[in-house]
Amino acid sequence: MRIGIVAGEASGDQLAASLIRAIRTRYPAAEFEGIAGPAMQAAGCRALFTAEKLSVMGLVEVLRHLPELLRIRRAIIRHFLQNPPDIFIGVDAPDFNLGLEKRLRIAGIPTVHYVSPSIWAWRAGRAARIGECADRVLCLFPFEPAIYAQHGVAAEFVGHPMADEIPLATDAVAARTALQLPAGPVLALLPGSRRSEVNRLGPIFLQTARRLQADFPDLQCVAPMATTGIRRLFEQQAARHAPGLPLILLDGRARDAIAAADAVLLASGTATLETLLLGRPMAVAYKLAPLSYILVRLLRLLKVPHYALPNILADQEIVPEFMQQRARPDLLAPALAQLLQDTPARAAQCVAFAPIHQQLRCQASERAATAVLRLHQEKSR
Repeated sequence: MRIGIVAGEASGDQLAASLIRAIRTRYPAAEFEGIAGPAMQAAGCRALFTAEKLSVMGLVEVLRHLPELLRIRRAIIRHFLQNPPDIFIGVDAPDFNLGLEKRLRIAGIPTVHYVSPSIWAWRAGRAARIGECADRVLCLFPFEPAIYAQHGVAAEFVGHPMADEIPLATDAVAARTALQLPAGPVLALLPGSRRSEVNRLGPIFLQTARRLQADFPDLQCVAPMATTGIRRLFEQQAARHAPGLPLILLDGRARDAIAAADAVLLASGTATLETLLLGRPMAVAYKLAPLSYILVRLLRLLKVPHYALPNILADQEIVPEFMQQRARPDLLAPALAQLLQDTPARAAQCVAFAPIHQQLRCQASERAATAVLRLHQEKSR
């Protein structure tokens, strides 16, 4: 069996590598080739191009690199049309993969898209267009297949690999020991991985922590930084907005920082799911650029009542959200004070997180492999 597979960023590389291993447990002789990162290559995928090219072009100077990106996609299409795989899997990277999947599907190659774009939040109408590209969509969240079903698209929930990786109970003491944190309450600050996010949220998060010091004199803050550039920016913000704040900056290690914390203040995004799975109480904030926020409101682009992923998964507000004008230290600090102590608000979050973790923890890679192989069998008849 020959399988074509394409992933872009590091998260997609890990997801694809785990899927490759799961398929190989059933078909040891299966061959994989495509656009692969180091994890995929270690799992046995032959790289026609490296995934780093897609991740760089997807995040840095997109327009300048667009001709190269299109050249790579043309080359991949040409390769797979000349050497058709038994099945093709596009892992995340929808801007690159959906167009590729559509061309291959038209040529009669069965196609799978693994990781649904956030159609539930922004444009549910995209589901029909995704169905034109992929024979099967594999979803990480249980509410997603129903959206596709409304548009006649075959989709199935396979679970979230992160929920499989993270144990149901996390050892906070071990995490604190690993980070050499002193005794006392610990607040993790995650203002985002993009410079624009940190520009908008960094000062607010630091001022919030400064306010909390009045009630928690021995408060220790820990902030994992996505890049050296983000670290320098946050250091400058700390010197200006929270001089003297006990603050430990980490290069990466977000999971360790979250696990060690009594409470987490973070930007809306995937990190909120990781915080939920680690069982740590959180407050979620976000600020769009003013013009972007106006357009979202005027055009009614946001299709869900909540924007924090834990609340979307629970279909109710289980973690406090502070969007746009409400992302203010005077509102954030009291909410976090409740979470840093043994309060009903803290307990309620922890109780609500456990069943969500259980629901998402269902051997995602194995289920995804089953779905891929089932589609192959269906198309081979």
